[in-house]
Amino acid sequence: MRPKAKSGGKPTFPTSSLPNWRLIASGNAPPPRICSTAETSQVRKVGLPPLLLRFTMLRMSVPFIEENDQTRAREEHLEALRALVGNVYPNKFERSEVVEPGKEDTISAVLEKYRAYEPEAPEGARPAAEAIELANQQLNTITVRLAGRIASPPRVMGKAAFVHLSDGSSRLQIYAKRADFAGVRNDASDGEVDGWELFNLLDHGDFIGVEGYLFITKTGELSVHVQKIQFLSKALLPLPDKMHGIHDPEIRQRQRYADLIAGSLKLEREEDELTPREVFERRAKVVAEMRRILEDHGYIEVETPMLTPLATGAAARPFKTHHNALDIDLYARIAPELYLKRLLVGGFEKVYELNRNFRNEGVSTRHNPEFTMLEFYWAYADVNQMMDFCESMLRAVVFKALGHTHVKFGDYDLDFSQPFERISMRNSVAKVVGDANVTADNLLELFEQHVEPKLIQPTLISDFPKPISPLSKASPADPTVAERFELYIAGMECANGFSELNDPVEQYERFKDQMTQRERGDEEAMVMDEDYIRALSYGMPPAAGIGIGIDRFVMLVTNRQSIRDVILFPHLRPERRPSETTESDNQDAEALPPSGG
Repeated sequence: MRPKAKSGGKPTFPTSSLPNWRLIASGNAPPPRICSTAETSQVRKVGLPPLLLRFTMLRMSVPFIEENDQTRAREEHLEALRALVGNVYPNKFERSEVVEPGKEDTISAVLEKYRAYEPEAPEGARPAAEAIELANQQLNTITVRLAGRIASPPRVMGKAAFVHLSDGSSRLQIYAKRADFAGVRNDASDGEVDGWELFNLLDHGDFIGVEGYLFITKTGELSVHVQKIQFLSKALLPLPDKMHGIHDPEIRQRQRYADLIAGSLKLEREEDELTPREVFERRAKVVAEMRRILEDHGYIEVETPMLTPLATGAAARPFKTHHNALDIDLYARIAPELYLKRLLVGGFEKVYELNRNFRNEGVSTRHNPEFTMLEFYWAYADVNQMMDFCESMLRAVVFKALGHTHVKFGDYDLDFSQPFERISMRNSVAKVVGDANVTADNLLELFEQHVEPKLIQPTLISDFPKPISPLSKASPADPTVAERFELYIAGMECANGFSELNDPVEQYERFKDQMTQRERGDEEAMVMDEDYIRALSYGMPPAAGIGIGIDRFVMLVTNRQSIRDVILFPHLRPERRPSETTESDNQDAEALPPSGG
């Protein structure tokens, strides 16, 4: 069905002919049902756009396209584009390979290579015409094919227009002159259509591909003079505010796609402020550097099960599921530790795993039920060597990610260039409350209450109580403490390591103690893992191991105060309609797990 045209030439659809649409948009419609052929035909006769028609067939729990002037206009443009170019969601767009042969040209790559041609000019003034002409003599010979999202509403000036395209990181201006470019059909014919008509059906946020030559405008900006334009995808929803981005943290976390779009469009940014994309690019750089360092030191990356028959390797409450074919209960892994140490038994001397862990516990700004850990094991080393390695590795990672070793985190200036302070747990508490007030029974409680929140600069706390360290060797100097350490930065636990217990008899007794605690009601105490005891019985070399919380460390180097801001898709309560929202939906549970996240 072709849309009807108004006097201005833009097609319209009489959506008012379907009174139930507003009920559907608000989520208050009756349960969905299958429309009869006659009903469907009748609906089409009133002119409801096909996309909206599809949405009316099923009642959505949360309406995601509200009927308003903007969404109606975008749907009308889509249908007019369908009539003009055919397929409005084509399969591909072939980009040029001008910047580097063998690699597709991106907007960022083109800007990086050719922005140097932009002539210099005094502040507030235009470049000299001679300088622009000289640059264009070289640039006009370079034809590129680029694609991206329309990052600004088109500026139409008579028979020409300017608009910026974004690849999510950078923006490049394109110039479309009515007489100079054609549109491309998205069908087998690859025929041409009126490019200006196509351009006027575009909306802020649409994806397009363009072909044209590079040039410098009179204002000195690198641009593409469009010769061909191809429609690639329609933004049916209006884009976020390009000036300020999205302020609501729940929307940013729940709709990360919108957060990433808003960050790429945002024009106002504070000094050193990262866009959402830059946060996750820095996260990727952190992980890549950790991998590089470990592999340079002879570590081998391995993969261990994420579904396990026993919830072992840490003190935490697990998620439980059931394997239908095997008819057994399984648990989402809470830690890969015991599997990795089995590999030490098997002959691997240095292993690591970047692993996803799952703990069915509370959530907060520092805890997420699903989180990423780097865990690695080093045969023939002890806890002191592991502390040295941890410190040097994290210092190198910070320098790689930031270009320096001073980390701005909230109000703190964290200095990774200095040696990390090292102090035993007991001494750290005694400095605050006096040694006479510290006992084996209250040590951990006093540490968490008086010391942990104040550990701002990178600090290694050692000599943990043995009863809370069931997988760690006891200290030769004091059998009541474990050769274990934790790294604290900005009041957060960021790493946990120890000399690994490799005596199968002692490990068995430690597991029995943990089982006793479970029988007394401690759901987070460890369970007996008989196969692990059997593995140790084959002999495991002395070794040190560590787990580093990737999410928390990324919080530090990106200056993000919530763990949800460094996880692309964090866990949130289900989205509800406004009438179903309760006060508790807006509050985080504050039951903090002992570790993880």
